[in-house]
Amino acid sequence: MSLYPYKFKTIFKDKLWGGEKIKTILGKDFSPLPNCGETWELSGVKGNISEVSNGRSQGELLTALIDKHGGDLLGKRIEAQFGKEFPLLIKFIDANDDLSIQVHPDDELAQKRHDSFGKSEMWYIMQADKGSSLISGFSQEVDRDSYQKAFDEGKLEEILNREEVTAGDVFYLPAGRVHTIGKGLLLAEIQQTSDVTYRIYDFDRTDDQGNKRELHIEESLDAIDYKKYDQYKSPYLDKQDEAVNLVSCEYFKTNKLHLTGDHSVDHSGLDCFKIYICLEGSGSLVTSEGREEIGMGDVVLVPAAIEHYTFETSTGTTLLESYIDK
Repeated sequence: MSLYPYKFKTIFKDKLWGGEKIKTILGKDFSPLPNCGETWELSGVKGNISEVSNGRSQGELLTALIDKHGGDLLGKRIEAQFGKEFPLLIKFIDANDDLSIQVHPDDELAQKRHDSFGKSEMWYIMQADKGSSLISGFSQEVDRDSYQKAFDEGKLEEILNREEVTAGDVFYLPAGRVHTIGKGLLLAEIQQTSDVTYRIYDFDRTDDQGNKRELHIEESLDAIDYKKYDQYKSPYLDKQDEAVNLVSCEYFKTNKLHLTGDHSVDHSGLDCFKIYICLEGSGSLVTSEGREEIGMGDVVLVPAAIEHYTFETSTGTTLLESYIDK
């Protein structure tokens, strides 16, 4: 059976801080949930395995595709590195309220404590309400002791770096970086396959039962990178009709494609799948197997064995392109 570009059923997540933008902007109906904070668009996380929604393999799970096609789907080098586990997780996040202040462990700590990958991630801001902001890293030099002192005195936010953001902004958040997504932001998230989060502070919120969410204050201390960095936003120069790199790290590489017309792709030397996230506009992904229509909010997995294909668009489209580089 020939491989083709795969789409998957959206997995909707009800969150305390979720809103309506998944439906009103991305056009994804999350009923009967009261709101939706996250969608998982491509996931190999246990208990949340994505299901194919298009073509001959409709109804099959991502794990079954990997079992059946192995290196033809993932790439031989990716299969050798990760086995049968899909290494990336793709989400959309709608923050109708601030998310908790949190941190994720790196590979070593996550493996030791949770038998899991660590969680390095990136955000692409798709839409931002006026004055929206987020937290990424520290605004001043701290160490474990001074951090603990600020936390104990209720002054945590005073030492964190908060930035106003607008649509098109990009942030890379390596494991260990304290962060939160602020109210009013809709974003695409690309991350390692992991669901390990240490919640540091949750603004004393309660659920509809009056219960506060669990915090992981002690666990987080060993996970935090206490260093202050000069820049937290990832700079890039937007260009048309060529791949513009946004983030390159050992876990993934992500480019932005702002297409005004047809665009051909050749990844014959890559030996890895590619993931495309449609940020705006529409078009078609054309392979030797046929044509797949894409529109805003769609996520498509192109198997490693499909090395040549073309995006066709008459109205223009903007895509994120993610894969694991050599």
